[in-house]
Amino acid sequence: MTRYFTCGAILAIGLQLAGCYTDYGPVVIEPTPIAQVGGISRLQAGDRIKVNIYGEDTLTGQYDINPAGYIYMPLAGGIRAAGRTEPELARIIADKYRSGILQDPKVSVEIVSLRPIYIFGEVEHPGQYPYTSGLNIITAASTAGGFTYRASKSVVLIQHAGEQVWKEYPLTEPVAIAPGDAIRVPERYF
Repeated sequence: MTRYFTCGAILAIGLQLAGCYTDYGPVVIEPTPIAQVGGISRLQAGDRIKVNIYGEDTLTGQYDINPAGYIYMPLAGGIRAAGRTEPELARIIADKYRSGILQDPKVSVEIVSLRPIYIFGEVEHPGQYPYTSGLNIITAASTAGGFTYRASKSVVLIQHAGEQVWKEYPLTEPVAIAPGDAIRVPERYF
């Protein structure tokens, strides 16, 4: 009788613990952390840009890059913005308007806001937060109210924008955060 009770109790506890487990997809252990987000910044879906066409107030404005990577401008239609730098996009817009609409357009493009970051798991206030330059995992967690008492003190999981797998990074190293990253702070077990 006691043996059946013990097996039943172990089974019940195991089922309760299994209900706490959430699978967010595959995890890859990153051998070296990202020290900084470098290179030339390219525009991506979700970014907001300001297009300034000098002398053309009706064409100047802020535009959101849609999920397909395009902006839609008056008289020019859809223009692919994702994957391009600001100067590249300015040249493309100028060429588009130069072909029969404006004589010699002077165009500049600047980023107004980048894709937000998403932080969840063992932080006080999980959610979406605006990206700011120089973010690392510690400052991102601070933005979300800090780690909870159950948070892992050794690792964090990051899914970079456009990737399907989570990468595991140690908290002892400076891990830079890029626009659009999803950050998951796992629960520690003991």
